[in-house]
Order: sequence, then structure tokens, then C-alpha cells
Amino acid sequence: MTQYKSEVEQQAILLELEAWAKETKSYHFHNLSNLWYDDRPQDTKDGKYVADTIYNNGLVERVLENSKVVIMGKKLSTQDLLEKYLKGE
Repeated sequence: MTQYKSEVEQQAILLELEAWAKETKSYHFHNLSNLWYDDRPQDTKDGKYVADTIYNNGLVERVLENSKVVIMGKKLSTQDLLEKYLKGE
């Protein structure tokens, strides 16, 4: 039975990783248009506010004043996520 111990441990890490990737890294309510991830400066034009939720998987969910939701960013690969997770980022 111990022959599968390594595979079981790897699967456990992947399950932890999947849950961690969906967790919120930060939340930001603002009217700025010069953030590192912001490719939609029109959303904050004329002083409009947005709410950005950044997730550990690299995606940014933006809620506009009209409640429309926009997804920005690029979802990290499993390998990149694993590296960030193991580093504790």
C-alpha cells in the first residue's frame, strides 16, 4: 500500500492548491486607472469607482458602478500556481 504514498501526497497538494487558487489575495475599491493589472482605464474615467478582487490564481474580478462584472488578468498555469503556493505568496 505504501507504493502509492507519493501519488496520494501529490494529489493532496493539488487539492489544496485548487482551493488556495480560488481564495482572495486582495480587495481594492478605487477610481485609479494606472494599476499594474488594469487594462480598462475607461472603467474609472470621470472619477467612477470600481471594486477589484484579486485572486491567488492571477485573475481580477472587477465590479463596475452599474454592477457589471468584468474579469481581467491571466489565469496562472498549475506549475506557476504551485511555485507561488510553495513560496507562500
